Amino acid sequence: MSSNIAFIYPGQGSQSIGMLKELASEFGLIENTFAKASEALGYDLWDLVQNGSAEQLNQTDITQPALLAAGVAIWRVWGEQDGAEPIAMAGHSLGEYTALVCAGAISLADGVRLVKKRGELMQQAVPAGQGAMAAVLGLDDELIEKICRQAAEGQVVSPVNYNSPGQVVIAGDKAAVDRAGDLLKAQGAKKVVPLAVSVPSHCSLMKPAADQLQLELDGIDISSPLIPVVNNVDATVETDVAAIRAALVRQMYSPVQWVKVVQQLMATGAEAGCECGPGKVLTGLNKRIDRKFAGNTLQDPAGFHAALTKV
Repeated sequence: MSSNIAFIYPGQGSQSIGMLKELASEFGLIENTFAKASEALGYDLWDLVQNGSAEQLNQTDITQPALLAAGVAIWRVWGEQDGAEPIAMAGHSLGEYTALVCAGAISLADGVRLVKKRGELMQQAVPAGQGAMAAVLGLDDELIEKICRQAAEGQVVSPVNYNSPGQVVIAGDKAAVDRAGDLLKAQGAKKVVPLAVSVPSHCSLMKPAADQLQLELDGIDISSPLIPVVNNVDATVETDVAAIRAALVRQMYSPVQWVKVVQQLMATGAEAGCECGPGKVLTGLNKRIDRKFAGNTLQDPAGFHAALTKV
């Protein structure tokens, strides 16, 4: 049964120690999915997610497979419970990979190995401490873009996440991000919030990592998705495998166009989103993009069963 819902998958920042514990106590498929992911990775991912340290979970090369496995696990439970099939899927940054796995384009084993490598490549591209990211609240996109150009001074700083009207994330060389932040505050930004990340994602500093990612992507099987997936860089649906690979490579050093992604999901007929993963970050962003786009979160039994009966 299809429905007027879209499934959306979160990116880095939604992870937490103990995530999905309640859901796993009700549905054995959660731990089973993590076990399959663990086989591919060579370590016990579920144990790390439940009993490890936050510092360990927040390492980029661990965060990414953990969030991918979480999204896939919830999606599989949704199917096991005969939940309505979405008309489209999308994911924020890393979440695009989760969406492609859930849509049948990439296997779970290839998916977790691929995003683990993605995390390693991102960290290698910019050593810890040299890059930075900051969320800018309360200014329009064009002004932020203009200020970033002024602040660059031969370095890199640019908008990298267009998350919602009035919320844009910038990234690049730390000094340039700091300069841009000071200028943006002077221009009336409500807040400029430094993000606790070790990698300046989605800016041109990630181009060397993208070139390496291309080699990784060329080595795995990708199929045309069984459910349409709206990508981050163009906010379009690709069915051609070469185009899917190319979009994932460009995503590494290009902005996440989340506002346009949600608008495209609504254009396909989606009237509500189901956030398939831990947290509710995307549900909050989506409300600010368009209040008509209803939100459901599936991270715990209460939210899961409410969505199951509602949609």
